[in-house]
Amino acid sequence: MTAVDTFTSIREQAAQRFTQLGWPTPRQEEWKYTNVAPIAKIAWKAATGEQALPPVTEVSMRGRAVVELIFVNGRFIERSGDGAAGLRVARLAEESDEHLAKYADYQDHPFTALNTSLANDGALVIADAGATIEGFVHLLYIGNGDGIWSHPRNLILAGRGSQLSVVETYAGDGRYFTNAVTEIVAEDGAVVDHYKVECESIDAYHVGTVQIHQERSSSVTAHSVAIGGALVRNEVNAALKGEGSNLVLEGLFIGAGSQHLDNKTVIDHARPHCESLEIYKGILDDNARGIFDGRVIVGIGAQKTVARQTNKNLLLSETAIVDSKPTLEIHNDDVKCNHGSTIGQLAEEPLFYLRSRGIGEEEARGMLIYAFASELVDRMKVEPVREVIRRTMFRRMPDRLPERRGGTP
Repeated sequence: MTAVDTFTSIREQAAQRFTQLGWPTPRQEEWKYTNVAPIAKIAWKAATGEQALPPVTEVSMRGRAVVELIFVNGRFIERSGDGAAGLRVARLAEESDEHLAKYADYQDHPFTALNTSLANDGALVIADAGATIEGFVHLLYIGNGDGIWSHPRNLILAGRGSQLSVVETYAGDGRYFTNAVTEIVAEDGAVVDHYKVECESIDAYHVGTVQIHQERSSSVTAHSVAIGGALVRNEVNAALKGEGSNLVLEGLFIGAGSQHLDNKTVIDHARPHCESLEIYKGILDDNARGIFDGRVIVGIGAQKTVARQTNKNLLLSETAIVDSKPTLEIHNDDVKCNHGSTIGQLAEEPLFYLRSRGIGEEEARGMLIYAFASELVDRMKVEPVREVIRRTMFRRMPDRLPERRGGTP
């Protein structure tokens, strides 16, 4: 049976499973903080006909990425870039791979089942064994219109000893729904730097899953940024299946108005001598609500595990809400693990310090807010990603982050 035939069979099984599972509800523990009824009640439809390319100047990385693929409403529109030796970038509508749908679980995750059953396009990114890919691959997904849903599917495969950077950006205009799944496979000794930047329309819905599978001595850094969207759920699930593997998860979610931004992560330490570091930060204003629900699992045979998990949240109004639930689940005692969570407002002391040096109150507040986010933003290696995040922050929170002479801070 070919990989295409196998995926066709999986697609049918996933459709049946979604029918059995149905839309999740807050009565389920995994969804206790998020009610997807606003998504479930809409009669979504797939885009039909040829899709026009809307203006993408602000989010396109054409000319800076080694390859950029652009999809509109889930359909491929344009490719640019010359690629690189040892790199293969293709559409999943044209090619398939034996790794596809092997890692993201659709048996217990309804949105993954929905994606698996309906995905009709996406990207296949493969770095050959031993290849060091200079630069980065950019996958740009644009939602356009009202009542349209799309189910992007991506597979990122870093061969043994390879190095690869991939950026996914989700943006658009209208009241649409994006349900995305990305599977990342890092083989022995591979190094992967992955970015997911969700800056959807403020009226859009977004549910996304990044599933990471790591083999021996591999290293993965996964950045998750959520700025846009009315209701957003970002899941990152990582399985450290090879001894000596290393994982860094960094997340930033910024909400205002009535936005709802849900972040759920699971890190499964399945083998000895693995290390994970997780840092998520939230900035919430007005009536926005943010969620961090992170779980680190250390298996019986995962001796010498080192795991650190931190969630820090900044509330800019009396009506903003954050639910923070960092969790450690440890099944052996030969480990070094810790977790922590903080929720607070802007500290008065640094605010007073800035104002005492002639800086206005609003500008001082903006500087402190930006500094809070910059701990994560400045560590991102891909400069165009940093630019998109800074630009979107200023556009979404203009009163809190006033632009000063000379542009962004």
